[in-house]
Amino acid sequence: MTPGADDVDTVEQAQARLRQQARIALGVAGDPDEVRSATGLAERARGAARSLGELNGAIRGSGVGWYPLIALGLLAIVDQFQGFAFFVLGPEISAALGISKSQLAALSALKTLAITLATLPMAAFVQRRARRGVVSVVTGMAWSVMTLFTGFVYSSWHLLLVLVGDGASSGSVAAIHTPLLLDSYPPEVRVRGLAFYQSATAAGNIIAPLMVGLLSAVLHLTWRGVFLAMGIACVASTLVAARLRDPGFGRFDVQRVRDAVRNDTGYDGETVEESDVNLGFFEIVRRVLLIPTVRRLLVAYAVLGMLLIPLNTFLFFFLQKRWGLGPGGRSVFFAVLPLFSITGLVAYGKRGDQLFRRDPALVVKFASVLLGVGVTVLALSIFSPFFAVFVVMFGIAFACIAVLTPALTVAILSIVPSRMRAHTAALAGIFAAAVGGFGGLLLLSGIDRRFGTAGAVASLAVPGIAAAVILRGAARTINADLDRMVDGIVESEELNALLAAGVKLPMLACRHIDFAYGSLQVLFDVSFTVDDGEMVALLGTNGAGKSTLLRVISGLGLPSKGSVRYRGGDVTYLDAERRHKLGIAQIPGGRAVFGPLTVVENMRLYGYAHGRDRAAVDRGIEASLDAFPALHDRRDQLATTLSGGEQQMLGLSKAFVISPRLLLIDELSLGLAPIVVQELLEMVRRIHAGGTAVVLVEQSVSIALSLVQHAYFMEKGEIRFDGPAADLLERGDLLRSVFLQGAAKGLGLPEAGSATV
Repeated sequence: MTPGADDVDTVEQAQARLRQQARIALGVAGDPDEVRSATGLAERARGAARSLGELNGAIRGSGVGWYPLIALGLLAIVDQFQGFAFFVLGPEISAALGISKSQLAALSALKTLAITLATLPMAAFVQRRARRGVVSVVTGMAWSVMTLFTGFVYSSWHLLLVLVGDGASSGSVAAIHTPLLLDSYPPEVRVRGLAFYQSATAAGNIIAPLMVGLLSAVLHLTWRGVFLAMGIACVASTLVAARLRDPGFGRFDVQRVRDAVRNDTGYDGETVEESDVNLGFFEIVRRVLLIPTVRRLLVAYAVLGMLLIPLNTFLFFFLQKRWGLGPGGRSVFFAVLPLFSITGLVAYGKRGDQLFRRDPALVVKFASVLLGVGVTVLALSIFSPFFAVFVVMFGIAFACIAVLTPALTVAILSIVPSRMRAHTAALAGIFAAAVGGFGGLLLLSGIDRRFGTAGAVASLAVPGIAAAVILRGAARTINADLDRMVDGIVESEELNALLAAGVKLPMLACRHIDFAYGSLQVLFDVSFTVDDGEMVALLGTNGAGKSTLLRVISGLGLPSKGSVRYRGGDVTYLDAERRHKLGIAQIPGGRAVFGPLTVVENMRLYGYAHGRDRAAVDRGIEASLDAFPALHDRRDQLATTLSGGEQQMLGLSKAFVISPRLLLIDELSLGLAPIVVQELLEMVRRIHAGGTAVVLVEQSVSIALSLVQHAYFMEKGEIRFDGPAADLLERGDLLRSVFLQGAAKGLGLPEAGSATV
């Protein structure tokens, strides 16, 4: 084993020992009794009646209080004012500004696009510092001012600026509010808190039309006066939320896990921040999308977007054609629906917390049932012969759909690192608005032309049931993904403790790596370590997974499971460019040069890691030319004119140009004459003697073992041997099975029956 590997193994033992304790810290205690106590119908009804009182006691008991929940709820309510007023007063705005209905619709679509596009920049802005509270207040004030300014517009261009400004600032609602809410309260009350927040959003759907009706019909204000009054209400509500603060990332969950690890290790030093804080924006997004449960839940968000965005448009026409409802009747109908949603959310809140406490998979399973029931009832309601029955059925469907939001939110945000929750929430918003909203609009429009409005609304049952099945699949992966997040936190804290104790860790430690090309998995639970300044050989034939492992180490491929640590830091999801700057360089077999460039131009290109330090690049080029006299004589020739051996020399010159800490060499001897190979091997020894750690991937056992003392052997994506190179020569079972006896005989190995294992 590599020196330091035993210390890395202690991390695995700590993960197994602390996993259940960490799950309890995250609010997953596995207590079945609380859930069973509320299984009776009468008990559930009494539980719903007591829900608000119990939530009050739980929130006050947490020491946080109601203020964050009320502040975010107020912001969620007033965020809807401008959009609803613009929708209802569209005809008056069109007449006053002289713009057509199609132009008005285009402006509304641009606002929706602005909301969608603003979510990820919002997430990027808060990923490094805990400033979500300030951003929520500032953006709330921004859309409040935009609502106010809507009353002063006098052209389509001014209206466009106001709408886009309102949409861009509203991006914080999708990206920041729920992660901030999740971090503001302990896991025991999160589902109820999210249900309360969603109830506030539903209440906004009641308050907004009532305000528009009151201001326009009762007080007889013009459309400009309505926007001015609603803008003032928005500003006042935002001022109420002005004391909103960010409690910090993972205060009630990740920090609890860290404390549990610290108690276990006895380490009481400074906490080193998780390495994911050092990830760039796109690296974080890419990491989030690699989580299996997240991908499945995003599909559910897309279907949820279909149910919440384009459905309303088609429903207006259906209510008019099927039931003959005018503007007033349709407004009353849409004001009644949120009452069903609020009832469902109040009833679900406590039960949702109990389900999550018992098993997060139960939350997802329950959501899948609700989604299936909701879309089925929605589709059946279209065929109801009685309006009262239609209203009740549609209300039940909306109640089921409303409960999906807190259920999916707590599920998807609980399995990602705390600093990545804003990015995850932003992706969920994009899938709901862009994929679900625009995709649903195209789907329903096509069905509407073919089967009418009723057929379009009823057709939502098909993607809804499909999404319910996908959600069921997410229930099978959520616990594994939660454990992976826990293991990452435990690993980080354990390594901090080892470093503080003066333990020397391996330069490179790959632990339990799984990797797949699409659906084809090629690496299976691979663990691989390299010590500082060590040279190791990675052996096996084509298809064993050697080159794929190098891709994972260098950042060209991201694992679906496991971690890659370099010099103690987690680089699992760092881009290849950033790893290169950290000192990890790879020389790919047969593809190490740029043919259209000259020898010197290739070397200069290798030196981009030095940035603008031209002198360092020049020194590296001179060192390379000194090491390879054959290249010195051909310094101005195109790389394509070089022989195979000279091209490998040029690729190897990268090490002299950039002086990496870790050099990955893939198939150095591929297709080369023995005399050339010996010259290249001498250069590898020289590079290693300079302090560079080297990983040499080879099919030739004799070549590799002439250089190294430590060897790994891979077969079918698994590590089959890890130990002294000399011991590998005694493993005839491995060598013969891979090299079809030819190589084994050439090495003088015993027959299969007498191989030493």
